Amino acid sequence: LGLLLAAAPPDKRTGAIRGWTSVGGAAAALGPVLGGALVAANWRWVFLVNVPIAAVALLASLRVLPRADNSKKRASADTADTVRPDTVGAALFTIAIGALALALVKSDEWGWTSARVLGSIAVAAVLLALFIRRSARHPAPVIEPHLLRLPAFSTATAANVVFGAAFGAMLLMVTLWCQDVWGWSALRTGLGVAPGPLLVPFFAVGAGPLARRIGPGPVAALGCAIYAAGCVFWRFNLSLVPDYPAHMLPGMLMTGTGVGLALPTLVSAGVSAVPPHRFATGSGVVTMARQVGIVIGVAILVTVLGHPSGGAAALAAFQHATVVIAAIAITAGLASLLLVRSTRGARASAAVTVAENPVAAAAEEPVRSEP
Repeated sequence: LGLLLAAAPPDKRTGAIRGWTSVGGAAAALGPVLGGALVAANWRWVFLVNVPIAAVALLASLRVLPRADNSKKRASADTADTVRPDTVGAALFTIAIGALALALVKSDEWGWTSARVLGSIAVAAVLLALFIRRSARHPAPVIEPHLLRLPAFSTATAANVVFGAAFGAMLLMVTLWCQDVWGWSALRTGLGVAPGPLLVPFFAVGAGPLARRIGPGPVAALGCAIYAAGCVFWRFNLSLVPDYPAHMLPGMLMTGTGVGLALPTLVSAGVSAVPPHRFATGSGVVTMARQVGIVIGVAILVTVLGHPSGGAAALAAFQHATVVIAAIAITAGLASLLLVRSTRGARASAAVTVAENPVAAAAEEPVRSEP
């Protein structure tokens, strides 16, 4: 996404973000189907198929991606050699999220008050504190603190974490339900999951004019509400007797609609809030936020489901999970509504800065970076 934003003209960037998200939605629809077919042939192909795809992408990038100005590369060579990315901070953050996920996943087996669960939570808290402290002092931190002081960016990033949790939990829940409860094959499960992601490109592109008219906050909140409605539908309609058109498909269509409205809007709002010369960093943080949310969402789902023995117990566990996922989606929607206030606050702050010191404001105007 950082490469895409650097190469896109300023007036095309929002559309580029939605197009990027649309491609991701189509891939999310095709991935489970192709993956199911590969598993049916031989599960090892799920890993081997990435090699030729990566090779094609590498060759295409050499021909398609624009090249940077060599004079600017030479001018920034000294800086690039002296300022290294904060790999220690990245390790602290990664282990912290892993420890938190471990505590959630193992809470049913170890017990919430066990030393191992409490110890994992304590490790996560300490490492996150160290990460925050290190990020404030390192010249090239993983997450630049000044970006989080941008109201629209911090709000969109937080909403991305929460919505990512709902998204990851839902995908795993549907997969487990189809395979473990209904007894479907991997290929059939992939086909069952596909209708929802297939809707994402249409709503991702169509939501652009609506977001420009009423703002990104209400559009993202609407998407979260529709997403939650799909989970509520499953709460009252899931049945141990397989009936995909009646019991599963409507929920997939509603959650797909919600993703198409919410995800590209939140990504666009977050990335658009950072200066152009920080697009790569900003887009990286927004993407990381969604991935962190997915990790936490999967861990929460495992915690909620526990180890049902099957039959009525499994139905009750999955019904409980749908309610939890709906609540997470509603929380993401409430966070998204703060984008209205954040965007207005950012504009007002910028106006005050220009009015008080137009020379300084002009000096701080970012220059568009080369890809």
